[in-house]
Amino acid sequence: MGISWLTVLQAVPWSDVLRNAPKVADGAKKLWSSVAGQQGQDASGEGGMAHATGATSAEALQVRVDSLEATVSDLHGQLLTSAELIRELAEQNTRLVERVELNRVRAVRMTWALVAVATLAVAGIVW
Repeated sequence: MGISWLTVLQAVPWSDVLRNAPKVADGAKKLWSSVAGQQGQDASGEGGMAHATGATSAEALQVRVDSLEATVSDLHGQLLTSAELIRELAEQNTRLVERVELNRVRAVRMTWALVAVATLAVAGIVW
């Protein structure tokens, strides 16, 4: 038989999760701001071009440089997308943890209310 949700939820160290949720969100925000703040570096250095002996090798180098610049640009775009996704997931995680904690508090309150009502019912039956 499968593990019940109650068992799984009781096994989670909620105090640790709640304590670390803001750190996760802050880390994701810092990652996003550092990645978003970076600009693509100019990869068109002239150092290697000075040693080219003929027009053919210079053209080949230029094609290679253009290809590398396109690759770097593509990777930078993927990095931005990944960082945005991580930031959104961290925010969702924070909201989820807050909601779970709210539900846990409500469940505890409802349990105490149920105990009080059951006590009053038993007292009413006995009286």
